[in-house]
Amino acid sequence: MGVGVAAISYDSPAILRDFAARKGIHFPLLSDPGSTIIRSVGILNETVPANTPYFGVPYPGTFVLDEKGTIVAKYFEDDYKERYTSAAILVRQFGAVPEASRTEVAGKQLTLVASASNSTVHPQQRIALVVEVQMKPGMHVYAPGVEGYIPIEWRMPESAIASAHQVSSPKPEILYLPAIDEKVPVLQEHFQLKREITLGPDDKLKAALDSSGNISIAGSLRYQACDDRICYIPQELPLQWTFRYEGFDRERSPADIRHPAK
Repeated sequence: MGVGVAAISYDSPAILRDFAARKGIHFPLLSDPGSTIIRSVGILNETVPANTPYFGVPYPGTFVLDEKGTIVAKYFEDDYKERYTSAAILVRQFGAVPEASRTEVAGKQLTLVASASNSTVHPQQRIALVVEVQMKPGMHVYAPGVEGYIPIEWRMPESAIASAHQVSSPKPEILYLPAIDEKVPVLQEHFQLKREITLGPDDKLKAALDSSGNISIAGSLRYQACDDRICYIPQELPLQWTFRYEGFDRERSPADIRHPAK
């Protein structure tokens, strides 16, 4: 997609080299000794005690820069433990079409494909989910926010393993209904619904694992489809995403290259 990636931290080149070799990282990991750059962009985590080896760490996040080096978007969370995945940013910022956890569900008036930005997940990551809808010819559904009609609604039950964020839907078309002389916002033909979820903490995810080490997250899509003559009985189709769980990497660098105690 023409997007370059680099990471920056307060770690030494030796620590970064060890970590990159162990995790198979091939994009640049940049060392910022003294957290000079981290301070300059205002993301130094000053809640960390200054007399510990961890002082100098930033609040984790991602800046998106254009070709001139201007920051055009920022992805940060209030809780430092919660992280946007790079794949979720590709979906949200650059319109990437996700292929992970892809399932197809056929309804009477439409077909949908549910997918996710990530196939493997870690605790408290923020990932992107997508529902791609293909309406049958001549059919439409009512857009979110419509009054007096049943809108399309992506439902996600409350869960300890994932909290759902707001749904993003395309700009609706305005359809004129001559029989009742009314204009209504609709979605028709082919469109996408997107939303992000933040996964729960490590203990909650581990408790939800199946025998294969996977986590499943469920939802549903409720809608009422209409054509130019009739509105059909409302339908609700099941949605499900399955992810491979991976816990935290707690392995440290060799003792001789770690941050010294203060």
